[in-house]
Amino acid sequence: MSKYDDICRSFEANANPKKAQEMSAYMKNRFLFYGIQTPNRRAIYKEFIAIEKKTETVDWAFLDHCWEDKHREYQYLVLDYLRAFQKYLTFEDIKKIKPFISSKQWWDSIDVLAGIVGRIGLEDTRVDDVMKIWAQDDNLWFRRIAILHQLGRKKKTKLELLEWILLTNLGSREFFINKAIGWALRDFSKVNPDWVRQFLAKNEEKLSSLSIREASKYL
Repeated sequence: MSKYDDICRSFEANANPKKAQEMSAYMKNRFLFYGIQTPNRRAIYKEFIAIEKKTETVDWAFLDHCWEDKHREYQYLVLDYLRAFQKYLTFEDIKKIKPFISSKQWWDSIDVLAGIVGRIGLEDTRVDDVMKIWAQDDNLWFRRIAILHQLGRKKKTKLELLEWILLTNLGSREFFINKAIGWALRDFSKVNPDWVRQFLAKNEEKLSSLSIREASKYL
């Protein structure tokens, strides 16, 4: 029996139809669910990921198979797997991660992938140029990743890159873009509130009220 089949059997054994309906509704009915909540879901594959991690080699074929499944729990498994393998991921792996960004898109997966790509960027400056390209992509989720990929970097934040990406995305009417701009500014305000105040003042006319509200939370 394959690794995928083992996980499938465990997911099916722990399915909760009532919770599945609630979880699907919360996600705007974009995805089907088994109805397994996060703590239980992670407990199901905790040992599996621990064993996989010992190989120090990402099983991309397995991840691709999981990502294709219609149940959202499989995409969450892929994200948890990638986070567990974060230190083994390299710039070359971004092209393998990209299909996970391009399909089954919603904020819950996109925001995790932003962090994963961002961590790669801490080790490889080539990611900076990729983020500049993504910041101008027609697909709003690639732009969101570019905006959010430096979250949590604190003093390691590349300020010129952050500013360029934010300025490139000002004037958007997309909720998820304007929310991301606000989050990026709010996060950096913990490190340099004066810079964020100046950015807000200088670009007030182009910033959405949502972005300003989110950015100002800690100011």
